[in-house]
Amino acid sequence: MSFFDNLKAKQKITFNFLINTGARINEVKGIRVGDVDFERNSIILRNTKSRNRDGTKKIRVISVSSQFIKFLRSIIKDYGLKPENVFPILSTPASNIGMQKALKDIKDKDNFSVHSVRKTTEVWLLSLGIDSLKVSKHMGHTIQVAQKYYVSPDTFNWEDKKQMRDIIGDLYER
Repeated sequence: MSFFDNLKAKQKITFNFLINTGARINEVKGIRVGDVDFERNSIILRNTKSRNRDGTKKIRVISVSSQFIKFLRSIIKDYGLKPENVFPILSTPASNIGMQKALKDIKDKDNFSVHSVRKTTEVWLLSLGIDSLKVSKHMGHTIQVAQKYYVSPDTFNWEDKKQMRDIIGDLYER
């Protein structure tokens, strides 16, 4: 929470997208207003790493929390966005610089990157008891990839899990 408090307003938009979707930054940068299904609380990710057999990029539909949908509505209103507009997401270098500045009081801040946020989302969802198959589908990779690169042992206590739920809202219920 102190990390988020140290971010500037535009940086908060980017990191809110990252933690609430678990998407890669390039996937988040490609989200248009029209890709959000406000009734079903979901987002279409078009800029994925995965490819179809014909070489075209696969699209992935992910669930998001109702709290995040409310946040998206406020961004659309504040920025006057239309369905064809993308959300105001920072570039990868700008996000990494913002992250390093916001983590100014953390000793191991060089171990953090924008991609670490994606890993955090996955670990949180698994720690909150979400089925690993659902989490892998949401993240766009296999269970084996999750085990090898993303998942760490669950060392969270009740208070930690309460904070996770406060941050990612009702996504863990989906």
